[in-house]
Amino acid sequence: MNNRRKNTMKRTLMFTKGLLAVFVMLALIPQGGLTQKFASDPPFKVKIDFNRWHDTAEMYADMRRMEQAWPKFVKVNVIGKSFEGRDIIAVTINNPDTGPDLSKAAMLIEANVHGNEIQGGEICLYTVWYLMENYGRLDQVTRLVNERVFYIIPTINPDGRQYFFESPSSSARSGHVPVDDDSDYQFDEDKPDDLNGNGVVEQMRKYLPGKGNYRLSATDPRVMEAVPFGEKGDYIMLGSEGIDNDHDGRVDEDDAGGYDGNRNYPFDWQPNYIQSGAMDYPTQLPEAKAEVDFIFAHPNIAGAQSYHNNGGMILRGPGAEAVGDYPASDIRAYDELGRTGERILPFYRYIVIWSGLYTVHGGFIDWTNDGMGILSFSNELWSGEQYFTSPELKEQQKDPNSPIVPQKSRYFFNDKVEFGAQFMEWKKFNHPQFGEVEIGGTWRKFTSRVPPRFMNEELCHRNMAFTLVQAAEMPMIRMGDATAEKIGGDVYRLFVDIANSKVAPTILERVAPNGVIRPDLLTLDGKNVEVISASWIGDEETYKMKPTITQFIDQKNLKRIMLRNGLAGKTARTIMYIVKGSGEVTVKYDSVKGGSAGKTLKLQ
Repeated sequence: MNNRRKNTMKRTLMFTKGLLAVFVMLALIPQGGLTQKFASDPPFKVKIDFNRWHDTAEMYADMRRMEQAWPKFVKVNVIGKSFEGRDIIAVTINNPDTGPDLSKAAMLIEANVHGNEIQGGEICLYTVWYLMENYGRLDQVTRLVNERVFYIIPTINPDGRQYFFESPSSSARSGHVPVDDDSDYQFDEDKPDDLNGNGVVEQMRKYLPGKGNYRLSATDPRVMEAVPFGEKGDYIMLGSEGIDNDHDGRVDEDDAGGYDGNRNYPFDWQPNYIQSGAMDYPTQLPEAKAEVDFIFAHPNIAGAQSYHNNGGMILRGPGAEAVGDYPASDIRAYDELGRTGERILPFYRYIVIWSGLYTVHGGFIDWTNDGMGILSFSNELWSGEQYFTSPELKEQQKDPNSPIVPQKSRYFFNDKVEFGAQFMEWKKFNHPQFGEVEIGGTWRKFTSRVPPRFMNEELCHRNMAFTLVQAAEMPMIRMGDATAEKIGGDVYRLFVDIANSKVAPTILERVAPNGVIRPDLLTLDGKNVEVISASWIGDEETYKMKPTITQFIDQKNLKRIMLRNGLAGKTARTIMYIVKGSGEVTVKYDSVKGGSAGKTLKLQ
């Protein structure tokens, strides 16, 4: 046998062995098919995409899908109607096995009071989804859902949100109660016009060589710049794309609504001539009234987050200097949470509204803090600083010749990262009033004040993470050691430790003098027990070595002691009772915003 034939037979034998091995491997595969497993997250019970935007109906449908998927934990309720008749929903997340929702400290999350601030609603959707998908998987999430309650209002302005999606205009900030923006006794009669039908209301310019007051920028011809005094340009800017529908000489000046829903809440409200967009009186807007009524019905709300959309800020009140800053003890709680937030949220700044941003009267988080005693933040969600985040790129932006210098960076990002998706180029158009013009030079509405879609999930997660930190640090009452010491006969000395280990107090010092919140209650219950005295002491062991009273409790009914200032954050106290009687006694601490806890002792 020659070598060629030997090699051929060898190759044939090897092929036959290999084919046999494949048959053996296939025979071992279960009937379900190839089941090779890869390291991965567990499959999601509900699939929701966070690299796209959800209009009002889609967002509500996703909330209800999650209610169906987790009916034990998630409830969707309609709390009111918008001006145009859309539902305003509140989603409750609560584990009923650990108690009814009103018995626990609650975190309120609301968003989208301004119609064009859509990403806040996306974070609300993400929060419900993340908590439920990770309940039972992540210990911290499981504990939060077991111990806390979440009330989530994903859009307090469903009319404005839907208008932002459906209208070619990006100026959907307002709700839709009609307002006479241009003082001509007509309401919402000159809305933006999409003359060229491309779905975007752009800018208009007219080419007049040597006769205009604008010119093309030498660094980027897409940018229009005003010419210096004494010079002439080639263009006149005609403003927003549209026509003069009401024949008053102005274009697109009376869009739907025309007020600010975040100026209509019942604290430090000021009329329109002081605070523009405030409407005629607090809670005039049906959306604001629905939310106020909901919060009044849920006094257990201890923390609040109101999502807005632009600037990269973690805001706290007050909104106006005139109302005065918060007491030092409240500021300590705010500062600890706010500075934690700055670490969670790159390029965000923790600031006070009136001093770091602008003055606000009748704002939501001013009312929740000062009117309802709720520790409240408002996050402005997107910052252009997040386009270029590395130290090297930040250094490059200081160079005036850099393509990512702040004046040019959006164009660079649009060209090189989003491939031209967001900027509308100038194109000729025959205008019914101005003749041949050019329309364009505008950014699409899903940019500038909202993140690029592919960056939205990180924005959702990081902001949710900060809000969950706040929820975890809402007050929580816990009872520590409790002992009964016989003094003589049927007289006993009781020592009971009470603690709030969280950052937030059970009652903000700001509102304690006003009676906004029911005082915390410390009760002693026993059928055959009389309370002789009650006092606060340092702790049991110290008292036994050196009896010292830190505060005698001078109230008529010592079985029901009212604590008008509540229990501060990160605080433990010991109460000492002198009682007479026998049998069991139960000492219970009950807080509207911190929950309740109790201890039972035997007198023997």
